[in-house]
Amino acid sequence: MHWLRALPFSVMTLGACVSARDPRPPHPPNVILIVTDDQGWADLGCQGASSIATPRIDRLAREGLRMTDFYVAQPVCSASRASILTGCYANRVGISGALTPSSRHGLSSAETTLAELARGRGYATAAVGKWHLGHLPQFLPTQHGFDRWFGVPYSHDMWPFHPDGPKPWVDLPWMRGESVVAYNASPSELTRACSEEALAFVRECAATQQPFFLYLAHPLPHVPLGTAPRFAGTSSYGPYGDVIQELDFETGRLLDTLEELGLTRDTLVIFTSDNGPWTPYGDHAGSTGPLRESKGTTFEGGVRVPFIARWPGHIPAGRVSSAPAMTIDLLPTIARWIEAPLPELAIDGVDIGALLEGALDEPAPRPLFFYYETNELQALRYGRWKLHFPHQHRFTDEMPRASGGQPAEYPVRGIELALFDLARDIGERRDVALEHPLVVAQLRALADDMRARLGDSLTNTRGTENRAAGVVDDER
Repeated sequence: MHWLRALPFSVMTLGACVSARDPRPPHPPNVILIVTDDQGWADLGCQGASSIATPRIDRLAREGLRMTDFYVAQPVCSASRASILTGCYANRVGISGALTPSSRHGLSSAETTLAELARGRGYATAAVGKWHLGHLPQFLPTQHGFDRWFGVPYSHDMWPFHPDGPKPWVDLPWMRGESVVAYNASPSELTRACSEEALAFVRECAATQQPFFLYLAHPLPHVPLGTAPRFAGTSSYGPYGDVIQELDFETGRLLDTLEELGLTRDTLVIFTSDNGPWTPYGDHAGSTGPLRESKGTTFEGGVRVPFIARWPGHIPAGRVSSAPAMTIDLLPTIARWIEAPLPELAIDGVDIGALLEGALDEPAPRPLFFYYETNELQALRYGRWKLHFPHQHRFTDEMPRASGGQPAEYPVRGIELALFDLARDIGERRDVALEHPLVVAQLRALADDMRARLGDSLTNTRGTENRAAGVVDDER
């Protein structure tokens, strides 16, 4: 090995629950949740990529379910990961944006993570790769339900060698548990090191016959890029494509290990990303395909990400679903499958197990999603409709394509109140608000309800349900 709960629908006329039945699997599954960093919606062969080869992830999609309309709760690292692990909109739990080495806060101990639910059911739990929910001791993975952790506490560009020029940051620690084992690891070693740790954990659990939850949060393809030598120059897309192909290869090794150990049918494998690609980096960034904008925006390119789920015998193979869902739905869904109680504090996700299991006709009867950037409620989706509220945003679609790992400058532009029909206009190009005033009025009412509960810095609204992040003692 290298060194290295649910949204009230009082203002809606929808069904009460996405999960229309409650079948109990004969054996709760092992769970592997793979989350890549800054991977674009169109960066897999099964999503239309032609210059990046991803045969193993494409096979995973054929053997399970691929969702085309799957979302993250916020289009940036820390906030997105808080939602993945807690089932909450990130602003509910006090996490926004991307924490830095100077941040003095992190995920609160009052929050219940998916790892804590799994450990409460006797699962071995491991976090491998990027954490980014607080680097101080009281915020590390080992304080949030993970038996073990191996990885970096925040993005690996937060070091003295930032691609965009020197930053006032300290050396980047690579950690095992709560101890630093190295500093400033080369990006070329990260994917392989994470893979080796994940494989070792799975083998150990197989040997002891203990169920496991593995959160494999690859630091790449976030910049700076790097691959093992055998993958350099293998993609016609460029350096970014090389990274995706190495991630595909290592994903394949993990799937092969499950097969070798006889664990394939007993293991739920999920593959997704934390947000869209960082397109100012040009050939060092991924593609959103037909989607508008990218990371850091609440347009589809920033919040719609790849999603694949495989659990043989439970998730029918070969399905493609256009029903919308979000990372906040993972915790309640997995909780039922592993027979764990939901957190005591309110969450925002719902159980979409019946949708994943093919027991529910599409679309799912809960197509309501709110898109925050930091603490600004910038947009919401309800079925086919997506309403943007007036806000400023990065404008990246028409930038000159950068190369060599240096980002291009991008302007900031504004959007006024705008309604898009995603069924006809996936690229959010044609505003149809004037044609559908009743839809706009209904969506604005839904947004007002959410603002009252979770706040909105755009309208200076304080929410009644927001909870605080954890803070270090000297900030209390």
